[in-house]
Amino acid sequence: MDTQTLSDVTQTAAQTMSMWDLVWASDMVTKVVMIGLIAASVWCWAIIIEKVGTLRQVKQRSNKFEERFWSGGSLDRLYDSIGNHPSDPMSAMFVSAMKEWKRTNIMKSKTDRGLRGVSLQQRIEKAMMVSMDKELDDLDTRMGFLASTGSAAPLVGLFGTVWGIINSFNAIAATQSNSLSAMAPGIAEALFTTAFGLIAAIPAVIAYNKISSDIDSYAKRLDNFMAEFSSILSREIDDTAIKADMAGE
Repeated sequence: MDTQTLSDVTQTAAQTMSMWDLVWASDMVTKVVMIGLIAASVWCWAIIIEKVGTLRQVKQRSNKFEERFWSGGSLDRLYDSIGNHPSDPMSAMFVSAMKEWKRTNIMKSKTDRGLRGVSLQQRIEKAMMVSMDKELDDLDTRMGFLASTGSAAPLVGLFGTVWGIINSFNAIAATQSNSLSAMAPGIAEALFTTAFGLIAAIPAVIAYNKISSDIDSYAKRLDNFMAEFSSILSREIDDTAIKADMAGE
């Protein structure tokens, strides 16, 4: 085949082979890799959208709860208005603490009143801690998939890249030609799997870091609320004990 004929074949191949033709002409291994990466990318975006919306909603509801909490109204009235259906992690912590507070009557006995006060304080803090851990675990749900995709997708894409290059060399060896029509399918496989790996990994890594940072920031906010509310209840326990002592004298 002379140079002019080879040039004509190359131009014809370039004209007849579209991008998707090259993709669909790939072998089963490459197709599985690309479909898997596309599916992982779609699922990652679903998680990202759900997490961003959930965090925004949680923060808005927590802001509303804090406004009511620090408005100076009765804690019992606030607890009754929330009931057993808290709308955010902060109100869930408040409900769990108030349930423990109401469950315990620290005025039953004068002799162990101090011990009861300390024990009640510890139980309240433990109840809030358990509630906070549960709520944060719910926020962390499916975050592991983002982390796994961010770290594994480039490697899966690299596997497809290597596989495509191997196919290109096999095509060259089979046709005894290094023409574009011989190498194009394998090169296309390599480039497409690399691209799909990055398309899946980059948003997953960025979103994981951002969402994890937001969750950590919200967790610190819950810690601060727990410390402040625990101090309020501690003063209430002390005041109740003092009033009980005065009444018993």
